[in-house]
Amino acid sequence: HMFNCRVAVSIQSVARLIVSYVSAWFPFCFKFCLFNVYNMTSPTQVLKSGIGPKLVPFFKTVAIYFVVLIPTDQPSVFAAALKALPILSLVAFVLLHGMSFGDEYFYSRRILLGLLCSVVGDVLLVWDPFFLHGLGVFLIAQLFYISAFGFRPLNLQAAGVIFAALAVGMMILIPHIEVSFRIGVLIYSIVLMTMVWRAISRVQLFEELWTWTKLCSCAGGILFAFSDACICFHHFYTPLPHAQVLIMTTYYAAQLGISLSVVDCKASYLDSLKNKEDSNNKNSSCENTPSDNSVYTNSSGSDSDCSTINNCDLSDNNVQCDCRTNAGNLCT
Repeated sequence: HMFNCRVAVSIQSVARLIVSYVSAWFPFCFKFCLFNVYNMTSPTQVLKSGIGPKLVPFFKTVAIYFVVLIPTDQPSVFAAALKALPILSLVAFVLLHGMSFGDEYFYSRRILLGLLCSVVGDVLLVWDPFFLHGLGVFLIAQLFYISAFGFRPLNLQAAGVIFAALAVGMMILIPHIEVSFRIGVLIYSIVLMTMVWRAISRVQLFEELWTWTKLCSCAGGILFAFSDACICFHHFYTPLPHAQVLIMTTYYAAQLGISLSVVDCKASYLDSLKNKEDSNNKNSSCENTPSDNSVYTNSSGSDSDCSTINNCDLSDNNVQCDCRTNAGNLCT
């Protein structure tokens, strides 16, 4: 009888969770369909429509997780579902901001794949026997995040600080980690801190106009490392007070920050194309030898063949030198 009551309560809880989740997402899914029909998924229109309402399902599912807060020593399918639903909400959030196989959504696709891997990793880590499997899936998620963030600018100073902190942490933790887990934890830690390095490097406060979305990905990377560090210290070094709340709060905040970075990815891509085009136009000058037997006309009015020009000093900014064809038309 007690077993049947527990099953009934579990089914009722799952039903309420599903109803709450569907009711939260239905209006936004409907709007998403309308956006697709009328091609209204551009970042500018998404920003005008408001980001906050699209995050309501995420905050609701996070609240449900912490209200129920199933202890980690009681693994179940229900616990796995509760843990994964907030990240699934972020998957939907990324999709709502547009998705295609075009280059303009390269960044969003990588973040989306990282989130999907995170969902699988969250489910696997509910059960202790699948710890290494979950770690491997999260390693793949970090690789997707790294590919999204890229390696420009390099920022070697940040790399030095980050990997020095990693070395200190590993020196403390490695002696306390089980031998069978050491290699896996070490490899994952290196990849994780590489992701943090690339996330931080995107924010160039004194060298370029940074955006709030880049700041979100930077904060997300740092919080991700902090959450995973808490896991390692809690399981392998010394138990932390309120560990589950601390770990999951920082983890969800990290994934939220990384997900928010997709908001202006298309606009950033188009801006980069425009800047690249402007740079190419500026670099186009008379020093590029034409291939149509053009001649240079210097300030004195004398013509010289492009291959034997001597009297027109291109390095002297005070000398005006025009590149013209034999017909006298100005080259562009």
